[in-house]
Amino acid sequence: MTFPLHLLLPLASSFGYVAGVLLLKRSAAFGVGLWRTTFVANVMHAVCIAPFWALGPGPGTGAWWQPLVTALLFFAGQIFTFLAIERGDVSIATPVLGAKIILVAFLSAVFLPDPIPLKWWIAAVLSVAAIALLNRRPRHTDAPTARATNIGGTVAAALGAALTFAASDITVQAWAPLWGVGRYLPIMFGLLALLSFALFPVFSAPLRSIARPARPWLLGGATLLGVQAAGMGIAIGAFGDATAVNIVYSSRGLWAVLAVWWIGHWFKNEEQHLGPATLRLRLWGAALMLAAIGLVLV
Repeated sequence: MTFPLHLLLPLASSFGYVAGVLLLKRSAAFGVGLWRTTFVANVMHAVCIAPFWALGPGPGTGAWWQPLVTALLFFAGQIFTFLAIERGDVSIATPVLGAKIILVAFLSAVFLPDPIPLKWWIAAVLSVAAIALLNRRPRHTDAPTARATNIGGTVAAALGAALTFAASDITVQAWAPLWGVGRYLPIMFGLLALLSFALFPVFSAPLRSIARPARPWLLGGATLLGVQAAGMGIAIGAFGDATAVNIVYSSRGLWAVLAVWWIGHWFKNEEQHLGPATLRLRLWGAALMLAAIGLVLV
């Protein structure tokens, strides 16, 4: 049995995603704000994907509205994601985002269309169990109770991101081959950057007022998210297997928990202070999510 080499792209993207959100979580401590973070990240997505224009066009051109629909779905996913990571914990948000793989599988069955085997239903149950573990706290909590109020909103925002990103992936798989990834992805991410200018009225302050200490964290995190999004887009648009690509990519849930546990203090991330009991529960939740992903992969 050989490992498809194109799946190395989502594997690398899973590491890039975790590193990116940790950097953005650090920049949030300087008061950058959700909307300015979203704007900078989306502009960097367009910048990082632009060089792929050199790949050239596909065999034809699809309807003009197709990349716009993908951009709108991705835009909604970005907002949900940053809501989750700014107001909640990275070690909760990222594993919950792993539910995207189940949603991709379901949406593929509805729109592409593929049958839904029994093991995918079992995987969905395991995903629900994983989310329950990620929400649970030990009876004698080892963290301030104020943090508990963030969990429900974090999970809801992460699930919203999983759904909209899953729908975005399905549209890339369905429409990018006609355009060619060298045209569809740069146009889609370019539209995403343009859509982001609509956020200007809700900025907490102008972009130029972002604190200087925050800028390296913000630009670094936004660039990593742009690079990993380019990797995912190329993998899905060029090779077409959104389900398999997302199976590998969803390993980010485990990397997020381990990163917070081991190196979170490098980014002044407060989650390492939750204590070993809470983080163990989250690690088990991430493991269950990976088990669900494994069922879909087999």
